[in-house]
Amino acid sequence: MAPGASPAVEPVVGEPAAVADLGGQRALLVADVHAGIEVGLRYERGVELDGRADERRQRLCALIAETDADRLVVLGDLAHRIAAPEGDEREELVELIRAVTDRVPMTLVEGNHDAGVAEAFADDIDVIEAGGGVLDGDTTTDTAVGVLHGHTWPDPDLLDADVVCMGHEHPQVRLEDAVGGSRAERAWLRGTLDPGAFVEDGEAGAVADADPPELVVFPAFNERSGGTWINVDGQSFLAPFLPDALPAGDAYLLDGTRLGEYRRI
Repeated sequence: MAPGASPAVEPVVGEPAAVADLGGQRALLVADVHAGIEVGLRYERGVELDGRADERRQRLCALIAETDADRLVVLGDLAHRIAAPEGDEREELVELIRAVTDRVPMTLVEGNHDAGVAEAFADDIDVIEAGGGVLDGDTTTDTAVGVLHGHTWPDPDLLDADVVCMGHEHPQVRLEDAVGGSRAERAWLRGTLDPGAFVEDGEAGAVADADPPELVVFPAFNERSGGTWINVDGQSFLAPFLPDALPAGDAYLLDGTRLGEYRRI
């Protein structure tokens, strides 16, 4: 089992992806693919970058094969532009979704960048609404995995899960070397969820939950999408329930290196 793993959700070492054990089914989970990001950066910031659509598609398909997954679940922001997909972005999505669904079923948890994506590809993918949902196992004894993107308040039913997985934050750390150089690394955040802070106004008796789930914040699949610096002063989280819903937890690099308590890095 990879460092930082739970029996239900195990990161793929070296990759911004994890496998969820749903009993008789294995789901590959990724977050924040941001297909078409190069088109978006061109229009938003005037930045010209080489396209990596083929690379993103090939990486996803290779991970499906490597992990022997039965299903792909994208934890929001499959697309980059907030508007309905068109042009090069739509072309990338068409090819990516076709390549994935030729292999396994695909589920999208709606993120804030997915406006129009669910409607445009309704015949090709399953969709979980923005409040999130629970990926139940094949039997009542299997571990239940909750999924959401994280840009809005979650459905309180996610508190019934054993593990809750989310995207949206794109957590990353700045690491410095002995001579003053620095580099950015994507990171995982994991820890026990505070139910009272996770749902809006602590509703549904969440504060009294005696056995809260683990919360896993996924790194962005797309390395060009930026993110939340968790060890840089002045940075703040994007989700309305963070950092309060994760009062303590550890950060891990993609290779499994444990960095320790995320608030103290």
